[in-house]
Amino acid sequence: MSRLNEQGLTRRALLSRAAAAGALAVAGAGFIAAPDGAWAMEVRAITEHQMATLLQMARDIYPHDRVGDRFYAVAIRGHDTPEQAETVARGIEALDAAAREAGFDSYLAAGWEAERVAILRTIQDGDFFQMVRGGLVTGLYNQKEVWPIFGYEGESFSEGGYIDRGFDDIDWL
Repeated sequence: MSRLNEQGLTRRALLSRAAAAGALAVAGAGFIAAPDGAWAMEVRAITEHQMATLLQMARDIYPHDRVGDRFYAVAIRGHDTPEQAETVARGIEALDAAAREAGFDSYLAAGWEAERVAILRTIQDGDFFQMVRGGLVTGLYNQKEVWPIFGYEGESFSEGGYIDRGFDDIDWL
């Protein structure tokens, strides 16, 4: 029997809960899911709340409207390890405490991006924030599936370099 069924939660129920929420759903059985049901992620060493908070934090640190949550989830899943569980727990606890000082129940409860960014600025010099931000640089932007969204065609050495292959064709700057 699958873990979902052991918890009394079918795949259909998981996806319908995610769709009904209209945002990232913390499904409760060790999973978080996208609102459209296009992806779900099992968490092992950290809690669903912590993973959902990391995901929102990642979107707020490097906001790209055209990049889907699944790419951010790939970028942060390396924090879901027994070795990082304590650091993540303390970091999310501090982030939620900063949110409470700003008048919210938690970081996730801050509804506007500007409010969440203001909360992040209160912890931006700390080790936890720097760990997450630093991991996102490579974890997000090294995903080949994300490159076309930004107009990056990949390495060019094997094609003779960028001078003859799109050096000046960038149109979004």
